[in-house]
Amino acid sequence: MDQKKKMSKAMVFIILFGIVSLFSDMTHEGASSIRGAYFTLLGASAGTIGFVSGLGELVGYSMRYVFGKLTDKTKKYWPMVIFGYVVDVLAVPALALVGEHGWIAACALLIIQRMGKAIKKPAKDTVMSFAATQEGVGKSFGIQEVLDQIGAFLGPVLLYVVMLLKTEGTTFQIYSFCFAVLAIPGAITLILLLVTRYKFPNPEKFEPEPKVYIPFKMKKEFILYITGISLFAFGFIDYSLIIMHVSKAYTGLAGVLTETSSLLNTGTIPLLYAGAMLIDAVSALVFGFLFDKKGTAALVISTIISAPFAVFVFGFKTEAALLFGIALWGIGMGAQESILKAAVSTMVPKTSRATGYGIFECSFGIFWFLGSWLLGVLYDLSIPVMIVVSVAAQLLAIPFYIAARREMIK
Repeated sequence: MDQKKKMSKAMVFIILFGIVSLFSDMTHEGASSIRGAYFTLLGASAGTIGFVSGLGELVGYSMRYVFGKLTDKTKKYWPMVIFGYVVDVLAVPALALVGEHGWIAACALLIIQRMGKAIKKPAKDTVMSFAATQEGVGKSFGIQEVLDQIGAFLGPVLLYVVMLLKTEGTTFQIYSFCFAVLAIPGAITLILLLVTRYKFPNPEKFEPEPKVYIPFKMKKEFILYITGISLFAFGFIDYSLIIMHVSKAYTGLAGVLTETSSLLNTGTIPLLYAGAMLIDAVSALVFGFLFDKKGTAALVISTIISAPFAVFVFGFKTEAALLFGIALWGIGMGAQESILKAAVSTMVPKTSRATGYGIFECSFGIFWFLGSWLLGVLYDLSIPVMIVVSVAAQLLAIPFYIAARREMIK
């Protein structure tokens, strides 16, 4: 009998780090599933929630460039990752301590949590890329995204079970208890992170050192790629707008019932997100493998498939169209979380990769914020115009992906 092939150390690192991400996503995606309602209970207005959420995303993404530069300069990959994770996962259960009218403290904790993500993300993606270069960057980031989305699925399910079991107390007390429960996956995240750090103290050794130091330069292919992903981010509608539309058009949650639905109600709405996360996970793995074979051509294919999601979600008023549109949205999410990151590792040298990831995350986040803002305004003014802007912006990214690919193979 042939001896079974042993898993490489790089793959062990990728999977172990992916499990860290799984429990981390359980923590903050679980929080995301109830945070809006909790902030309302604390006394925050809808305008305040929208502003703080947008500000949190803007801060969380724009600061990634700063921390990416700092990571490249110091080469302190693990300290940046660990510190970022500590801030990120501790800010979530801290929401249980803000008190019954503590919406200001809750808003501050949301900003702090986003800052934690900004600190860890460039360093985390960089150490992942070191191992990924040995196993295939598309496949590696795809595996991590699968584990991420399992956590994103389990987090809301955990809180759903907690709410079923905890029937005593006020609504505020139940929600507060849910945030306290999220300290459990948060603690597991930090324990596993320290185990990973102990087992792999120098992940940069996975990728051979370049023979000469290569400083970061904004090469033409990288500029074209960043332009493409920024257009994609601008046109990719945030899920909060999708679920608001569903609540108005299908369930009557917003007081306006325009379409009778036999499947959609207040109890099944969370399942839409859970389903989208499962499709996201499968999409990440499929397009991750495809990226290793076809390069940025995989981005073109995934964008063509997912770009029309707004047509089905907002343009029709049937359950079948809505479910199909959300499935396409899940495909787009999976692709962006795996191959968009994988592409950066093929364009930026090892010695300055954290800076490259910082620029990528910063640009992506700023245009996501601006697009979400504009598309939200257009939703109130003209849904058909919003659909056209969304689809057009995503499709306009394709020529830039193609141009970046041509520059790389010159």
